[in-house]
Amino acid sequence: MWSRYWAAGRMLGLSRECNFRSLNKKSWRWKSSSTSDRALQYKIGEQIHGFTVNQVTAVPELFLTAVKLSHDATGAKYLHVAREDSNNLFSVQFRTTPMDSTGVPHILEHTVLCGSQKYPCRDPFFKMLNRSLSTFMNAFTASDYTLYPFSTQNPKDFQNLLSVYLDAAFFPCLRQLDFWQEGWRLEHENPTDPQTPLVFKGIVFNEMKGAFTDNERVFSQHLQNKILPDHTYAVISGGDPLSIPDLTWDQLKGFHATHYHPSNARFFTYGNFPLEQHLKQIHEEALRKFQRIEPNTAVPTQQLWDKPREHHVTCGSDSFATDPKKQTTISVGFLLTDITDHFETFTLNLLSSLLVGGPNSPFYKALIEANLGTNFSPDVGFNGCTRETYFSVGLQGIAEGEIDTVKQIIAKTIDKVIEEGFEEDKIEALLHKIEIQLKHQSTSFGLALTSYIASCWNHDGDPVEILKIADQVTQFRKCLKENPKFLQEKVKQYFKDNPHRLTLAMSPDQAYYEKKAKMEVEKLKEKISALSDEEKKETYDKGLELIALKSKPQDTSCLPALKISDIEPRISFTELDISLSAEEVPIQYCAQPTNGMVYFRVVSSLNTLPEELKPYVPLFCNIITKMGCGALNYREQAQQIELKTGGMSVCPHITADDSHLDVYEQGVLFSSLCLDRNLPDMMHLWSEIFNNPHFEDEEHFQVLVKMTAQELSNSIPDSGHLYASVRASRNLTPAGELQEMFNGMDQVKLMKRIAEMSDIKPIIRKLPHIKKYLLNSDNIRCSVNATHQQMSQASRTVEGFIKGITRSKKERKSVRPHVIEKSSDPKPVGSETHNCSQITRKLITDPTF
Repeated sequence: MWSRYWAAGRMLGLSRECNFRSLNKKSWRWKSSSTSDRALQYKIGEQIHGFTVNQVTAVPELFLTAVKLSHDATGAKYLHVAREDSNNLFSVQFRTTPMDSTGVPHILEHTVLCGSQKYPCRDPFFKMLNRSLSTFMNAFTASDYTLYPFSTQNPKDFQNLLSVYLDAAFFPCLRQLDFWQEGWRLEHENPTDPQTPLVFKGIVFNEMKGAFTDNERVFSQHLQNKILPDHTYAVISGGDPLSIPDLTWDQLKGFHATHYHPSNARFFTYGNFPLEQHLKQIHEEALRKFQRIEPNTAVPTQQLWDKPREHHVTCGSDSFATDPKKQTTISVGFLLTDITDHFETFTLNLLSSLLVGGPNSPFYKALIEANLGTNFSPDVGFNGCTRETYFSVGLQGIAEGEIDTVKQIIAKTIDKVIEEGFEEDKIEALLHKIEIQLKHQSTSFGLALTSYIASCWNHDGDPVEILKIADQVTQFRKCLKENPKFLQEKVKQYFKDNPHRLTLAMSPDQAYYEKKAKMEVEKLKEKISALSDEEKKETYDKGLELIALKSKPQDTSCLPALKISDIEPRISFTELDISLSAEEVPIQYCAQPTNGMVYFRVVSSLNTLPEELKPYVPLFCNIITKMGCGALNYREQAQQIELKTGGMSVCPHITADDSHLDVYEQGVLFSSLCLDRNLPDMMHLWSEIFNNPHFEDEEHFQVLVKMTAQELSNSIPDSGHLYASVRASRNLTPAGELQEMFNGMDQVKLMKRIAEMSDIKPIIRKLPHIKKYLLNSDNIRCSVNATHQQMSQASRTVEGFIKGITRSKKERKSVRPHVIEKSSDPKPVGSETHNCSQITRKLITDPTF
């Protein structure tokens, strides 16, 4: 999978900034520090299975011990993170720095997964899915590295997957047929008919053609290519469809020999499995078969410009644009610091959040609320996925004549920040967010760590220093205390006085795709004209051979598999306590070692909501925490959310019954988390949102609508398959119909129409009606996760919240009787019955609580 940033593609698209945020995932269970303590026993200079220990460092704020090693014979780098987490992870990372846009690292990533010496069957990764208990398996190609991670909780499974990964990375078959299949080939339109015309085919070739129909990706790619033009970042690592056909099979094999070598590799393991077993297996199955080389893959520093530059590029027009005359994107990018300068990178990452994060940030006020465009430009903010980091800010959805206006606003905003600085509360809110990220644990914490350190480690930065976030926060506070204008001086240094500044504009060309198609035709003619008659015959035979290969059953007996004896016979049981509040609202309490965090969720049923209001539920969810509440306007509300919580989210909640396709639950999910000391403040915010939400600010509402419509439009090229899937399922089940309404193209079109409305008041008038049905205690249930010690206070606070929110004046009956009705009785209700319109289930066993 190709991603310009380390990918969740955008789903796994994590820049250094994104990686930092990605420590925020689902709740993870911390048990003890025994694994971390054991790792502290390693001694510097100790030799273990061909490796030498170079450094042992405790990072107490993350409950881990980091052990750095190097392989004696090859120089391979190794980082082991010992942590009492059963979800163990392995990754191997190669610095892949192409000098052209043939997509060689991307095609190589695909081709090594087509079989190896020890496991010659095609697609061993995918064939392992039903032979493994893996919690994650994938591979990613970034701009300058390729990463192969997996995770599992089973020790034998870890060894099996490690064997497959090592053999795939270091000893792939790299067959020519696999190169043709995965990369590119000439093939008859109908492979069985040599009279049909020859065309370009290939998985990566077609993937990249699709990738560049996404205007956001086109813009981001050009931004990186233009601001870092001297080396590997000037090319497209994933491949330009017009350049991919220039790649040869021999070039692919040569790239593997130099780049997929242990001397160019960085190994990472994480979790509570023994390090010695990992080192032994990696050394014996792979590294002992190599000798040290000089890979020469380092990226030199970018030569700084002596004056700013400007570029203009074109893209395809957006049929979902709210205003066809406003499809221009403009951004100003600034080259920042080397990614291996850990504290400077940390500071600039925080500075970026202060500049563009949320409605209180200077650029949000100056650009978004100017109503010139629909949203920030793609790749806005800090980008830490290259050797030198950069920052960009701008607008999309503007008229072409407003480019100079946006440039002037950006320049004036920079001057204003230098003069006025940042309010102390905003800095504290950002540091509070970091404190939450340090305390909040995640089931995919290892994956988050390997992605977080990847870019810096790739350029020989110290991955352990990056993990010492608490030290960096302390240093940051010290700098602010010693110099109150510390951040203002950074803005002046990197933005005001920085000549390495790029202004990039992109506007639509109605003939853009026609021109691309014409260039592809010319490239095709060039390739065909170079073929002899014998080569044309070989091309036809090759097409038939590929068909035969794909239809041939694969012998997977060579692959390792788990036995029943390798699997724990029992799964751990999570104790839940269900009780009714004084208002007869069911509350689920789950005591967990949450590290001083409290997690709170509410599900409010949509059963009583009139059908004509249903399409507007996603919009209601999107704005309900962003318009202000009680005595707070929207800016003050955003500030309080950042100061007192780790985020408050609202989204539609649709859960189908696996046993009965016509049965489903429809509702809205309210989620939040906070430090235990801030629980009363968080619940007060929820009380105000439920009781006194603001809907009257028409201008701000219009801004939110335009941003939502733009984000939905931008999501189509990257998620077209998901939209198609939702669309296809809408006529199969009632839940599918609702999914299309909330998450499908119907919602995209509705938001486009709303964004185009000259008078938006009719939409605003619908919101209080939706509030009346959703934001009351009649049809809700709650969930609280906290430590045993916190649970008593949490229970009292949640009870107070429930008592404080309104009840509807009259009882309403469900308007969709086939929808699941949750039992309000905390006692087990016995077997489910389906002989009446209302279906009850045991609340305690419901995984969607």
